[in-house]
Amino acid sequence: MEVFIIVAICFVALVLFLYLVPIGIWFQALISGAHTSLIQLVFMRFRKVPPAIIVNNMIAATKAGLKLTQNELEAHYLAGGHVNHVVNALISADKANMNLDFKTATAIDLAGRDVLKAVQTSVNPKVIDTPPVAAVAKDGIQLIAKARVTVRTNIKQLVGGAGEETILARVGEGIVTSIGSAVSHKQVLENPDSISKLVLTKGLDSGTAFEILSIDIADIDVGKNIGAQLQMDQANADKNIAQAKAEERRAMAVANEQEMKAKAQEARAKVIEAEAEVPRAMAEAFRSGNMGIMDYYRMKNIQADTDMRESISKPAQATKPLK
Repeated sequence: MEVFIIVAICFVALVLFLYLVPIGIWFQALISGAHTSLIQLVFMRFRKVPPAIIVNNMIAATKAGLKLTQNELEAHYLAGGHVNHVVNALISADKANMNLDFKTATAIDLAGRDVLKAVQTSVNPKVIDTPPVAAVAKDGIQLIAKARVTVRTNIKQLVGGAGEETILARVGEGIVTSIGSAVSHKQVLENPDSISKLVLTKGLDSGTAFEILSIDIADIDVGKNIGAQLQMDQANADKNIAQAKAEERRAMAVANEQEMKAKAQEARAKVIEAEAEVPRAMAEAFRSGNMGIMDYYRMKNIQADTDMRESISKPAQATKPLK
């Protein structure tokens, strides 16, 4: 029983020793030319840095002819960076004769961008398809264009530079401006390359993390006749305004007519009231002696003469035939 306990303790001590002292990793670095001390590998364990990651990347960098120190790789790992991506990006950039140093690569990686993908895109440009962009030419015809933008990464502006969304937005704006400045939509359909030429001259990649190599118009479709539609909408709006004004004038005419009828009725009422006062005035004149019987007859004759003249001046009414 005591022998078994001693063997178990020795086994645990050996495993712990091999974990703290990675002899295999140290020997691998030694025969690969990436020299490092065994004590430094032990200290990595205490600093919670995986020795395998640091040593393997040191070996890869050494074999590729790059000079990277253990402290640089360990510091980048402790800062939260991706050591594998940085080393692979440096190797790819060196093979492509790109000027990329370790400081720039780590800055790009810590900024949240994939530095390896950026180097690959810089070596092998990629194509970005823009969504359909609708624009209207001067003749009122809508055109819907799709473009393919070939870009490559601009390493110098990768930190702090705008991304693909900005490129797509600027290209879309340039397409709208180019189509909008065309006199006729037929002109754009005949020469679609005029759009790409005009857009390329605007320097759309300024302040972005990419360099635009070419802009190719993949497809152009004819959309709606926006000019005619706007004219129809304007005509309908003018018609509605005219109808509203006519209705306003009609309402005012009706109101004026009602007002005139009310005034006429008021005037007739005053006439009837005045006529009712005539017999009283005549009776009072007879009693007071201001009017005689001959005056009365003369007034009647004048009234009869006036009625006769009014009847003559009115158009004769057609008599209804007798049944």
